[in-house]
Amino acid sequence: MKKFYFALFIFCYVFSFAQVTFSLGVRGGANFSHFNQGNGYQDYFYYHEDTHSYEEVQASYKFKNRTDFYIGVFGNVRLTKFYALQPEFNYSRQGSKVESEGRYDRDEYKISYFGTQLVNKFYYKNFNVLIGPTIDVVVEKDFNSSYDFDLGITAGAGYDITKNLGVEARIKHGFLHTINNYQGKHANVVFQAGIYYTINLKK
Repeated sequence: MKKFYFALFIFCYVFSFAQVTFSLGVRGGANFSHFNQGNGYQDYFYYHEDTHSYEEVQASYKFKNRTDFYIGVFGNVRLTKFYALQPEFNYSRQGSKVESEGRYDRDEYKISYFGTQLVNKFYYKNFNVLIGPTIDVVVEKDFNSSYDFDLGITAGAGYDITKNLGVEARIKHGFLHTINNYQGKHANVVFQAGIYYTINLKK
């Protein structure tokens, strides 16, 4: 117990001298999203009018990137020179395109989320790398998804062009299956490329 109180004292002592700053910001850019495990087959019955009979046919398909956008706001708590904790709230339009050989019941899936992310950012000069968990809630979709929410992880890197403006690239991977039926079990995979702008506030 003494060691715990000693460690707590050291942490509070160091933290009290840290140059903690807080800034608000906005972020936005392009989404390139698809469902993982992208190859599969779908069975369907084809009706022959000449013989008035059905034939079971198998169509192959692949999930491909669908392009859309994301936008969000964040608060950046800079705890040290090299580390910041950045809670975020984002609106993200995702989904997947479908490329098929033969007959398939659709050529695109659309799904949109409102979510929050708790991003850990590590800085070195103008560069930063980030990683954190994500929680997303479905707000719009054009198909019956397996769940009305998603849990995942995001990781990426960024570069501060100026004190306030920067560019970043991220990848976000969902843990839950967005589709879980005859197509198989497929989760969200999203690559994001965009910009962010921060407004520095006083300590």
